[in-house]
Amino acid sequence: QVQLVESGGGLVQSGGSLRLSCTASGTIFKIYSMGWYRQAPEKQRELVALTTSGGSTNYADSVKGRFTISRDNANNTVYLEMNKLKLDDTAVYYCNADIQRPYGMVFWGKGTLVTVSS
Repeated sequence: QVQLVESGGGLVQSGGSLRLSCTASGTIFKIYSMGWYRQAPEKQRELVALTTSGGSTNYADSVKGRFTISRDNANNTVYLEMNKLKLDDTAVYYCNADIQRPYGMVFWGKGTLVTVSS
């Protein structure tokens, strides 16, 4: 079985910074992409940032220039550096991994709460 475990969420003031981490463990041979999604109360889950095994990245327009995604392929870990946090960034942040081998499917973490206060 595969587990994705997120950490680093918490309470931060507007304008502050947080760093999220997510590590995938279990029987894993190849991960294509790892990414972060978020879901705010009464809103749909949305993509925040994604990085592929080839190094390409994709960001939501709302976080461009403030958030940076990075990945440690050797340790199946993905990070999200969040700067200049805004009230609208408050959400549960979920890590996901597209594990090509041996599963050919996407796995999700349970989420970590980020709360930005004024």
